[in-house]
Amino acid sequence: MASNAVFSSAFTLPSPSSPSISRTSHRAAADPSRRRFAAPPFASISLRCGMVEPLEFGNGSPPCMPVVNDHVLPGLLVSPRTAGLGGNHDSRLRIFSGSANPALSQEIACYLGLQPGKIKIKRFADGEIYVQLQESVRGCDVFLVQPTCPPANENLMELLIMVDACRRASAKTITAVIPYFGYSRADRKTQERESIGAKLVANLITEAGANRVLACDLHSGQSMGYFDIPVDHVYCQPVILDYLASKTICSDDLVVVSPDVGGVARARAFAKKLSDAPLAIVDKRRYGHNAAEVLNLIGDVKGKVAIMVDDMIDTAGTIVKGATLLHQEGAKEVYACSTHAVFSPPATERLSSGLFQEVIVTNTIPVPEQKSFPQLTVLSVANILGETIWRVHDDCSVSSIFQ
Repeated sequence: MASNAVFSSAFTLPSPSSPSISRTSHRAAADPSRRRFAAPPFASISLRCGMVEPLEFGNGSPPCMPVVNDHVLPGLLVSPRTAGLGGNHDSRLRIFSGSANPALSQEIACYLGLQPGKIKIKRFADGEIYVQLQESVRGCDVFLVQPTCPPANENLMELLIMVDACRRASAKTITAVIPYFGYSRADRKTQERESIGAKLVANLITEAGANRVLACDLHSGQSMGYFDIPVDHVYCQPVILDYLASKTICSDDLVVVSPDVGGVARARAFAKKLSDAPLAIVDKRRYGHNAAEVLNLIGDVKGKVAIMVDDMIDTAGTIVKGATLLHQEGAKEVYACSTHAVFSPPATERLSSGLFQEVIVTNTIPVPEQKSFPQLTVLSVANILGETIWRVHDDCSVSSIFQ
């Protein structure tokens, strides 16, 4: 199924006991003019999107954009976040985009009712990166949106220089919004004399001057401990769950599959929210980087619709071999769900080979037209990131979004 139309649906996840999310801060309670709208938690998500001019995304198709409440919003270009607040409340919140994913940054800014900050980024002839903020950020809460996706080293260096520019411009706080945190797979030593790249990158971001990091679906939760500054971990599961719920697949036919033992916790949490579906595990043995051999399947998938869940798809070797095994074991259909679409060659050819009914990813990493294929569906995480950014700026709870 191609993602050539804006997705729209409404559903309720099986979490009736989840507490509602209060969107009124302690400051708003004292000042009715600052009061913001109330909405239920992600346990009840409704999808409404009305855009004056739909943003162009990735391969030219409009993104799918879930929102976080049951009410019809006035549109992404008119956000309830800053409407009617008055004063200089929103003037202290600034969003700046790096060159890695400007489309996502624009969507986040639209959700917040802001315009992205003016910034000049260029390369010198020898490849050096130059960054200049073209507006004042003195005393502001600055959020820099820059995934460290391919080319990873270029985008990481650009993020560091952006942070440094904000620090030298006297920003009050600097939050590095990293939808995809590169080097996250190098989070431990598995062989002799290996580096732990995730810790090194965390040190670089901290030393550059960032006060906080906001990242989506880290490869492993332990990476948060590598930072000496606060880290807000944003979970993108609600976006994918919302979309899967619209597929009207019978819950009795569902089985959630972890492509490896390391992803069991992620798959179990996903299965619990997806009608408490049963869990299967692909047992594999990795014999090199980007190379794996599937050995066995733990669980029953015969006659089932298998939902494979992973945090990222790089070369797609693991998930394709897992899908092959699922078909051999009698799975009726196989869906691949992943937050980060790294799609290193030959991922596109492997994913479009006919093994998958649909490949569902998010736009934490931009998907260019040459990497698109008919089975690919791209969902937007702009609203979740925008909500998180607002709560950080407004000193509200972030974890309650995902409860």
